[in-house]
Amino acid sequence: MTRRVIFTADDFGLSDAVNEGIERAHREGLLTSASLMVGAPAAADAVERAKRMPGLRVGLHLVVIEGPSVLPYEQIPNLVDESGQFPSDQLKLGLRYFFLPSVRAQLCAEIRAQFAAFAETGLKLCHADAHKHMHMHPTVADLMIDAGWQYGLPAIRVPNEPCHVMRRIGGSPGLGARAMRLWSSVLRAKARRAGLVTNDSIFGLAWTGMMTEDRLLRLAPELPVGTSEIYFHPASRRDAVIDRLMPTYDHEGELEALCSPRVKAAFEAVL
Repeated sequence: MTRRVIFTADDFGLSDAVNEGIERAHREGLLTSASLMVGAPAAADAVERAKRMPGLRVGLHLVVIEGPSVLPYEQIPNLVDESGQFPSDQLKLGLRYFFLPSVRAQLCAEIRAQFAAFAETGLKLCHADAHKHMHMHPTVADLMIDAGWQYGLPAIRVPNEPCHVMRRIGGSPGLGARAMRLWSSVLRAKARRAGLVTNDSIFGLAWTGMMTEDRLLRLAPELPVGTSEIYFHPASRRDAVIDRLMPTYDHEGELEALCSPRVKAAFEAVL
């Protein structure tokens, strides 16, 4: 089996700084894919940039937590606040999505609306994943796969980071990482039953927002066989949105890593 890597940027459309970073990472660096938040403030700018970069594969970054909805509050009052924002409490949201039929019905409508909004951009739908990996939730996964099927979704991200690889390169996977791998096997089974393509491994979970040059140089020679997805949060600079939502992330460091000649050479040596 050979090795293949997908270099993905999340949060496309979150802000102009994020969009600028993603464009630079694709034009000057290793970035091959980006996941679009269709309801985010800079989504229109992201779409314009994507259309000028035909080599960038764009997918849907489904938002059902800590971000803006596509549908107005009046249509999904059990999901978002009056400003149209999903809350940040992952546990509480997970319980509501699973146990409350009225919430599930509104969630279904919002997920379909986000796929429809992506289709309206005219971009080819290359994959789907979810903000904060909320598609690991069984209800969200089922609704995402069902809606995606209607819009020609070919692939989804399965967030299973190999613990043995992370230990070799200085990561410290704990019980949470092991639990994530178990849940990811359920998601992978759902995807395969639906005929969707998935990655074999992912990197960016333990070091989310901190996939710097040093860490990528350690990862490259330990890359497992199969298809690995490495996901990033690049940005050209810090801004108020980044400071509010991701104050500990090194967006600029991740952009530098994606554009690093040393990182490019390290991965070319193993692919």
